[in-house]
Amino acid sequence: MVTHVRAEAQGDERGALLSFLAEQRGGIRRALLGLTEEQAASKPSASDLSLSGLLKHVGEVEQGWVARAKGEPPAVHRDESTWQECFVLVEGESVEQQLAYWEKAAAETEAYVRSVPSLDDTFPLPNDPWFPPDERVSVRWLVLHLIRETARHAGHADIIRESLDGKTAFELVAQEQGSSWG
Repeated sequence: MVTHVRAEAQGDERGALLSFLAEQRGGIRRALLGLTEEQAASKPSASDLSLSGLLKHVGEVEQGWVARAKGEPPAVHRDESTWQECFVLVEGESVEQQLAYWEKAAAETEAYVRSVPSLDDTFPLPNDPWFPPDERVSVRWLVLHLIRETARHAGHADIIRESLDGKTAFELVAQEQGSSWG
C-alpha cells in the first residue's frame, strides 16, 4: 500500500530512499495495531509466518545490514541452528520490545545513511555462500535492499493481518490516523 512520501524527501535522494523505507516499515507496524501478543504470534495463513515473527526478523535484518556497512558484527548472529529463531518471539520477548528494537535500528539506519560521504561508498558483503566472494556493495544498494526486504514482509503482514480479523491495510491506515475507512 502506498501512503505518502514525506515532503522533505523531494529533491534529496537520501531522504527519498529513507522515506520509502519508513513507509514500508509503517505497513508492518500498522499490521500489529490493536493485537494481543497471542494474535501477533498466531499463524492464520498457509505460511509459517506470524506478525510478531516478521517484526523480529525485519528488525534483526535491518540492524545487521547497517552494522555490516559500518564494519561491525550484527548484534544478533544467526546461523543454520538459530535461523528460525529470527521468525518467532522467544521467552522474554514481546511485540513492544521488538518494536522498540526496530525503532532503534531504524534511527541507526537513518543516522548512518545521512552520515556517509556518498551513497556510492561501498562495504564488503558477508562471506556467506549465497553471496559472491569478495563482492562489495554501495550504501545505496543497502538502502534499496532494506526497502525490498521490508516491502516483501509488509506484504506478508497484510495477508496475515487480513487472515486474522479481516482488516486491510486501508483500514489500518485509517485506524492509525484515528478515522475510519469506507
